[in-house]
Formats: sequence, structure tokens, C-alpha cells
Amino acid sequence: MSVLASIDWQFIADHLPDFWQGLKNTLKVAGIGIAGSFVIGFLLGAARAHRVPVISQLAAVYVEIIRNTPILVQIFFIAFGLPELPWHPIRLEAFTTAWLSVMIWGGAFNTENFRAGFEAVPAHYREAARALGFGRIGTFLNVTFPIGGRIALPSSINTYISVLKNTSLLTAVGYTELTSTGYNLESETFKATEIFLVLGVMYLAVVWTLSALIRLLETRLALPEARS
Repeated sequence: MSVLASIDWQFIADHLPDFWQGLKNTLKVAGIGIAGSFVIGFLLGAARAHRVPVISQLAAVYVEIIRNTPILVQIFFIAFGLPELPWHPIRLEAFTTAWLSVMIWGGAFNTENFRAGFEAVPAHYREAARALGFGRIGTFLNVTFPIGGRIALPSSINTYISVLKNTSLLTAVGYTELTSTGYNLESETFKATEIFLVLGVMYLAVVWTLSALIRLLETRLALPEARS
């Protein structure tokens, strides 16, 4: 109680618009990152599961590089390494660097999530689809993806949540998201307790909400045997 009494609640109330703006920037980048990581994971996961020549090998290299290097190094490379390329410098705005970084990171993890989900679909399901006259693409769209996507959903949930939380690292490249907003306020006001308390509460609220929504989706899409 003494800790709560020592908090400057008026300061928090006065700066709520700043925190809200930072949160909106975080959600904007996280939304693009989550959507992009889903698309990357779906396409490359399917290519790896079905051993598509060349694409499968390139996807494996991409996954190994991204999963085995720190995301902060990846962010720095995109922000500071690409502009220094000797043959064709690539300069990106902070917003583009932000969503591209978390999307590439999340896509690598989602590739393995979807690959595992697609490979877990029992072979006799695909054989039944072939017997009914479906081709390879038809079998994938009507059998492998609906079942494998549901199998991959729990691990994908963790990836999406991590994408959202990893946006806090984007302050290192000058993108003003929620954590960056807190850093800036703390350097001006020295109200570290109030600022990081608010940040923690806001991140918890967003992650819990996202988790609840995806868990609801997971329940709705659960396979019949999982429901029983």
C-alpha cells in the first residue's frame, strides 16, 4: 500500500495520451508483423512440408539464420547494415524497418510451426482425398491446410505474442513505439516507477487480450478428437 501511495497518479493521468500514442504505434507494427509472419509461415511451411525443390532448401537456410541469431542483431542489420551495402545501399524508414524486422523474425518461427503442423496430418487423410479425385493443390487446400493449420495454431500463438513483445526492441532504431515512449518520458521526467509500471500494465493487457482472442479461435477451430 505504501508503494501505491508513493506513485504520482496525476503524472500518469497527464501522460496517458503519450502512452496511448506509443501503444497505437506498437499495435500497428505488431499487426503487420503478425499478418506477414502468418503468410511467410504458411507459404514456406507448405514448401518445406512438401519438399518443393529449391524453395524448401532456401527456406531451411532462412529459418536457420533467423532462429539462431538474436533478433536485435537482425534489427541492427536491417537498420544500419543495409544502408552500408557497397553495391546497392538500402535505406528504410524507421517504420518500415520496424515491421520488416518483426515480420522476418516471426516468419522464420512460423515456417517451422506450419511445417510441423502440415507434416502431422495423417497420410491416410491425403490418400483419401486423392481417391476422391483431388489433385495435389486440392488435397493441400481441402485437407492438409485445414487440419495442419489447426495443429500448428498453439505454437503459432506463442510466435504472434513474441512478435508483439519484440516490438519493444525497436526503440534501438528510433521507432517511437510504447517502450520508446516510456524511455523518452523517463529521460525528461525521471519518473521511472510510474512510467515502467504503466508500460508493464499496458503490455500485460494487450498480451492477455491477444491470447484470449486466439485461444477462443483455437477452441472454435479445434479438431473433433481434441474437443472430446
